[in-house]
Amino acid sequence: MATLRGYMAGGLVVSHLSLWAFLGCMLLENSNVAAASHTVNPCCYYPCENSGVCVRFGTDQYQCDCTRTGFHGENCTVPEFWTWIRLTLKPNPSLVHYLLTNFQWFWDLLNNTFLRDIVMRFVLTTRSNLIPSPPTYNTEYGYLSWESYHNLSYYTRLLPPVPEDCPLPMGTKGKQILPDPKVLARRFFKRRTFRADPQGTNLMFAFMAQHFTHQFFKTNNKTTGFTKALGHGVDASNIYGDTLERQHQLRLHKDGKLKYQLVDGEVYPPTVSYAPVYMKYPEAHPPEQQLAIGHELFGILPGLTLYATLWLREHNRVCDILKAEHPTWDDEQLFQTTRLIIIGEIINIIIEEYVQHLSGYFLNLKFDPTLLFKERFQYSNRIALEFCQLYHWHPLMPDSFIIDGDEVTYSQFFYNNSLIMHYGVEKLVDSFSRQVAGQIGGGFNSHEVVLKVAEMTIEESRAARIQPFNEYRKKFNLRPYTSFYEFTDDLEMAKGLQELYGHIDALEFYTGVMLEKARPNAIFGESMVEMGAPFSLKGLLGNPLCSPEYWKPSTFGGETGLNIVKEATLHKLVCHNSRWCPYVDFRVPGKESKLTPRKPPTEL
Repeated sequence: MATLRGYMAGGLVVSHLSLWAFLGCMLLENSNVAAASHTVNPCCYYPCENSGVCVRFGTDQYQCDCTRTGFHGENCTVPEFWTWIRLTLKPNPSLVHYLLTNFQWFWDLLNNTFLRDIVMRFVLTTRSNLIPSPPTYNTEYGYLSWESYHNLSYYTRLLPPVPEDCPLPMGTKGKQILPDPKVLARRFFKRRTFRADPQGTNLMFAFMAQHFTHQFFKTNNKTTGFTKALGHGVDASNIYGDTLERQHQLRLHKDGKLKYQLVDGEVYPPTVSYAPVYMKYPEAHPPEQQLAIGHELFGILPGLTLYATLWLREHNRVCDILKAEHPTWDDEQLFQTTRLIIIGEIINIIIEEYVQHLSGYFLNLKFDPTLLFKERFQYSNRIALEFCQLYHWHPLMPDSFIIDGDEVTYSQFFYNNSLIMHYGVEKLVDSFSRQVAGQIGGGFNSHEVVLKVAEMTIEESRAARIQPFNEYRKKFNLRPYTSFYEFTDDLEMAKGLQELYGHIDALEFYTGVMLEKARPNAIFGESMVEMGAPFSLKGLLGNPLCSPEYWKPSTFGGETGLNIVKEATLHKLVCHNSRWCPYVDFRVPGKESKLTPRKPPTEL
């Protein structure tokens, strides 16, 4: 019995000890779990510099993959010898911009020599090399995956998303809650007094920007990071439709032409009753005023309808030229070849006039695909979400529209395509070319009617977890800002942003590119130029039309078609397709043009 009692007592002691050991283990395990849950993902600190890739190991370890960055070291900060030489000799972006926008006498001489091609090739390669090809990330995958490459439904991403497990929305800096988008839009985006663009940008440019980019910017607002566009580049789907079914509804199916209607003897887009495609008009909008255009949203602004009309007329004009040279070609070949010519014309006008105007360079930019034929260059493109974000240039829009001396308010302008038929193409072109657009950079210049777009863009960027503005500055070889007082010249804005974000490294990408102080006498700030230009030039020159396989006369039906592409200008687009030739340019008259004077269009 004593033995039994001793055994039982010993058993109780063991049981108690086991219980305490068990509880101790549980506490220790729970403390480890708690510690693990509070361990910050080291990649949230963005430790890898110079395009190094952060890879997490365990819970609190990381490695930076510096492969082919030209740097080594724990955080890819130590330059290799040739990288150090290159960086030592390389001028900073501000100096390069200064050189390209000054010393006109020097550039006038260079533009007439073989050196122009050398400089242009250098501009194209250095800009394009900043954009990875093939694509890398998307909103779903912050690491390389086959899905990121293969799934064209996603916008690609230049930088991976902010890791989901970071302690703060933008990583490890800033405030726990990001500012209300509506507050940001009202305090820093909303126009106080219209501020004209000092470069003289006009509404002809503003509407071209919208018409051109909406062939590849088609965000699917129902799913973060997705695009509804079937193409990822210049495919003229804004003219021909983005599906084969829509294209066939818009086609005349005779002589390669597109459908049209005649109003007072002038060609305009057809109505939806004749070309039954889906167009987004207000429910009560009269059917006879609903025009059928390649893009379903282009009925909203007469400026977009104007460009739709010009390209419709140009397409049918080129069809007549090709038919005269190739009487044996059927409707399909005439249409397909004309479409290639139109795409070529678009790329030429965008590079030599549109990008030229934006850059402010005295170097005359040149559209010549052969400049890259001996370079390592991939003829493909994927539209990046960051490119779509930075291209929201709504400050361009004025307070009202002045057409042939008449003031037209927004309520009179929206969905009012009767304006183009009332005034005619010529007067609209002339009026839009003479009315100055707003300055994009610097903030405080977005009209009330477009503030909602800014709010939606900010919300979209947060849903996609786009990395902070300064991380993109680094990616594009720009020095990150150290304070909001360096970022903007406006003291009120600097104080407000500091109050709302808490730290410059927490400033959001879209807010950054839009509010950054503009360069002197320029339309926007340094970041917009240095980030936007690589996306733009890679997309334009990465078009298959610019490849050695496509860039030859036979692609365009012979030398005549190729010459239409090579000699395309905004002036020709308008004056070949109107009754009389109005003033047409991307800048208002009175602003000294930095473009080489062009000869007036001649009949082909």
